[in-house]
Amino acid sequence: MTAQKKKVIGYSLFTIFLWASAYPLTKIAQEHFTVVPLAFIRSFIAGFFMLAIGKLQGMKMPRKKDIPLFFLSGALGYVIYTVAMNIGLQTLPSATCSLLVATSPIMTAIIAARVYSEKINLISWCAIFIAFTGVVILLLWDSGGAFSIDAAMLWMLLSAASWAGYNIMTRKLVAMGYTSMQITCFSMLGAAVWLCFWSVDGFREMATGEGKHILSLLYLAIISNAAGCILWGKAMAYAEKTSEVANFMFLSPLLSALMSFLLLREVPGMGTFVGGAVIISGLLLFNLKGQKK
Repeated sequence: MTAQKKKVIGYSLFTIFLWASAYPLTKIAQEHFTVVPLAFIRSFIAGFFMLAIGKLQGMKMPRKKDIPLFFLSGALGYVIYTVAMNIGLQTLPSATCSLLVATSPIMTAIIAARVYSEKINLISWCAIFIAFTGVVILLLWDSGGAFSIDAAMLWMLLSAASWAGYNIMTRKLVAMGYTSMQITCFSMLGAAVWLCFWSVDGFREMATGEGKHILSLLYLAIISNAAGCILWGKAMAYAEKTSEVANFMFLSPLLSALMSFLLLREVPGMGTFVGGAVIISGLLLFNLKGQKK
């Protein structure tokens, strides 16, 4: 194994660990913080932390004409995504949430096919069908035979769709010459502006939180958000193909379930295991076979 390959694996695994840990840590933070103020304070801290790091590295500010694009990417990647995820995590196990968000690469491919006229081959369509069959199993498992869908799962699907939209925006901004550091930083700051109406509540809750709540918040903002995105960018930089890094996303539900059990004693229901197995099968087929030319 080459040194470059080891770096890809190392950075990817570390990033996935940080991102998977965000699910149980968000649950701990939400013992005190409310949904939207938590999203604001997380984006605010992460954005300014990355701005400070970026300025030390000579990062340039965005062109004025491109600022609206960063507001859009911020809305998709850190407002809708985070708020919807926070709502879903209030009632769903972390593993279930992680599985539903893991469908975002497939949603990204579907949107890209529409926006960029990218072709989706037959194997990919089969994989998409399998993955979304797993989603349906998750949605309907506990309905008792009636057509009843858990609203929290719909929030998580909205979160996944929003992240897919953010991926499309990222591709556009990269093509315009922006780095991953710039895109993440300015998108987070854009999100903080969108959510600034909840800034007073966010800072008030931060001032009155217990130690575990504040530490969870700082971990989510600085470690999971900021450091995670920087490490993911490094993994992408060393990888020869995007799929080398993207494949590690499939570890996120497993790691999230394990950490949720250790931190929260949370055990997912049978629907999560059955639907999750189907979803992961579809995702593996899509990423390992469907994307080959």
